[in-house]
Amino acid sequence: MSVEVVSASSELEMIEGGIKIAAALGSGGIVALSGQLGAGKTHLSKGIVSGLGAGDEVTSPTFSLVQEYHSGRVPVFHFDFYRLESVNELDALGWDEYLEEEGVVIVEWADKFPEVFPNETKWFDLTIAENGDHLVTQR
Repeated sequence: MSVEVVSASSELEMIEGGIKIAAALGSGGIVALSGQLGAGKTHLSKGIVSGLGAGDEVTSPTFSLVQEYHSGRVPVFHFDFYRLESVNELDALGWDEYLEEEGVVIVEWADKFPEVFPNETKWFDLTIAENGDHLVTQR
């Protein structure tokens, strides 16, 4: 999968960027998102979920830690590591079991625990440019 760079000047454009990423994903796909607060991780996630065919309302899993969406072509498991303090908390959520599911895993704030991701993970860095645009760069 090669998306290279997505430049977005609106929430809608960030969602459209997520839809492009979703086009290259299938069952077993893992997407790791890193970037500062407000960089667009949740909007990009909304696009990925939408691009996978789910009609669900996508919300940030900051407090629930994981949201599941089952209405698309594959299930989507949307994590947010922001509030997690240790890998042990991630283990308690069933992280390894989610990775074995036949679906797509999306993780916001993935850079908190990079060691838990398998090699095939697709990493994206989100930044805010000086002109205010949001940039998504694939590692």
